[in-house]
Amino acid sequence: MSTAAVSDKRRSTLRGASLPKWSPWAIAAGSVAVGLGISLAAGLDSSIQWALIAAVLFVLGTYTIAARVEGRRQAKDRVATSLVWLCFLLAVIPLASLIWETLKRGVKVFDLYFLTHSMGVVADTETGGGIYHAIVGTLEQVGLATVIAVPVGVLTAVYLVEYGRGRLARAVTFFVDVMTGIPSIVAGLFVLSFWILILKMGYSGFAGSLALAILMMPVVVRSTEEMLKLVPNELREASLALGVPKWRTILKVVLPTSIGGITTGVMLAIARITGETAPILLLVWGTNFINSNPFSDPQASLPLYIYQQYANSAGSGAAYDRAWAAALALIAFVMILNLLARGIARWKAPKTGR
Repeated sequence: MSTAAVSDKRRSTLRGASLPKWSPWAIAAGSVAVGLGISLAAGLDSSIQWALIAAVLFVLGTYTIAARVEGRRQAKDRVATSLVWLCFLLAVIPLASLIWETLKRGVKVFDLYFLTHSMGVVADTETGGGIYHAIVGTLEQVGLATVIAVPVGVLTAVYLVEYGRGRLARAVTFFVDVMTGIPSIVAGLFVLSFWILILKMGYSGFAGSLALAILMMPVVVRSTEEMLKLVPNELREASLALGVPKWRTILKVVLPTSIGGITTGVMLAIARITGETAPILLLVWGTNFINSNPFSDPQASLPLYIYQQYANSAGSGAAYDRAWAAALALIAFVMILNLLARGIARWKAPKTGR
């Protein structure tokens, strides 16, 4: 007998019995079938109830079968893996259900006409109209908020990571943490009292951008700070050893190395403010007409448009359809932003290899 055959035989004796790779799928299918049968026998109408029964049966079945074949230790490992997958499904199913419901109801009026027309001469209870004025308002308000918040947030994070020491740094960190948990209505009330009531600047898209920038800044600071901390100190030390000033090291070494994570954090902050309704309702005030000047007069936005269509619909099916279609457009806008973030992050990521 050859040495390789002896080695294979010895390895096979050391390795215990194991379930085939398709066993989790078979156990899952059996659990679903048994859970559905129990639900039908018990007269349970809710799909959530039989899904929970099937989940419990899947965990118990996995442990029982694995314990008989592979032993209790491996069975516990499989149960832990099963629980992780179940938690993943519990998180994904509501999201998938929300997207499917929005898609199903939103496609009724979601077309080119809906995207290129406003509600200027259309009553809320009538058919027709679109979201062009709301798209213009959302793009301008979110764009202005990004222009305000991103430089301030990134520079604050650079200060905290590269220069921050002592009481000032601790105070900045404390207030960033406080701002992270500020409700959006508080930011709106602050801008309302200062910008509109005290300075008498009037309702406008820019006023809403100020409140959105307040909500965006702490997210940008925290995400940028974590990305800068991931940059190896060896890169900084190598640059400084060559006589490069610290500010130039930050500009040419630290920021380009972490630009992918910073871009992702900025896009997450933009997604966080895109759907805000309370500050827009307080500061922008809303209009059914196209206003491309964010610094003067009320302006529309997609979140406010959705709220107004539901609130002023008076039971009109046309208003409900427009609200769902606008929600679909808002989800698509956020998804496009995330795809752009991934593309920019991959493009700007440091090149590895030779």
